[in-house]
Amino acid sequence: MTDSATPSTTDILTSTQANIDPASVKDPKVFGKVAVVCGGSSSERAVSLQSGAAVLKALQDQGVDVTHFDPQEQDISELKDFDRVFNVLHGTFGEDGGLQGVLDGFNIPYTGCGVLASAIAMDKFRNRLLWQALDLPNVPYVVLNDDSDFAQVEAQLGFPLFVKPAAEGSSVGVFMIEAPGELAKTYPSLKQYHGAILAEKAITGGEYACSILGDEVLPSIRIIPKNKFYDYEAKYLRDDTVYQCPSDLTEAQETEMHLLAKRAFNAIGAKGWARVDFLKSEDGKLYLLEINTVPGMTSHSLVPMAARAKGIEFEQLCWHILAQTL
Repeated sequence: MTDSATPSTTDILTSTQANIDPASVKDPKVFGKVAVVCGGSSSERAVSLQSGAAVLKALQDQGVDVTHFDPQEQDISELKDFDRVFNVLHGTFGEDGGLQGVLDGFNIPYTGCGVLASAIAMDKFRNRLLWQALDLPNVPYVVLNDDSDFAQVEAQLGFPLFVKPAAEGSSVGVFMIEAPGELAKTYPSLKQYHGAILAEKAITGGEYACSILGDEVLPSIRIIPKNKFYDYEAKYLRDDTVYQCPSDLTEAQETEMHLLAKRAFNAIGAKGWARVDFLKSEDGKLYLLEINTVPGMTSHSLVPMAARAKGIEFEQLCWHILAQTL
């Protein structure tokens, strides 16, 4: 497989990495047999199945020979029968480098990041250590353990604060702590999840997402939930979350966010596509929150929303992502 990114057949996107004539990716037969891998057994299974169904239909409608593949229901070795994989297996195994390692072993091209970038991005703690080393702005945080002085952490970060597992997605296991003593009471319930447990300072000036497609950074989106924060319910189950795209950032802030998103993306060795999440403080400072290397592709998802703001409809988006595997 190669790392090259290919322009879409509509010539909407450009990429300095592109080395394939756009005309060569107008024929769906060039993709061969494609598996849309989704579902799995992680805490994000339901969302992954939604993403998979949407991608499957978009590619089918464009004539691609594409098949639904759920590792929870099928033997992973059956992927040897496919020419390439569109990966929307969110969470454990699909987003942490596990599936990527299997596919590398099978010598099967796949969408998105490779093993190393996937593993780093999935572990928010290790990812932040890398970003900190490069002097990229991180949300202030503390790593918790059984011996932590929870009252001291509450005093250090202030209220409200957030606590979450470092290696889960879709806001699974994220809690807002609003009063003294709540952190110690909440901490034990997070030990069932993957990764270190992080306590984070609340940055309250706004939450944003900035998506990357090939070499292009798409318009930012401001997320305004009706809940107290952008939790699982607000992401996937409610229809009252407000998405501003283009967002309310000034031109200078938008430029800064694009640069930070690309630096964060490049820092972990990412390729293909990803979504970088940000928080903004009340005084306008931007903080990196995390990077998602297998972003959602549901009706509520942010990458399709940002692409649409650039004139790229969902079918074109799926085609472009798949074409990156050629």
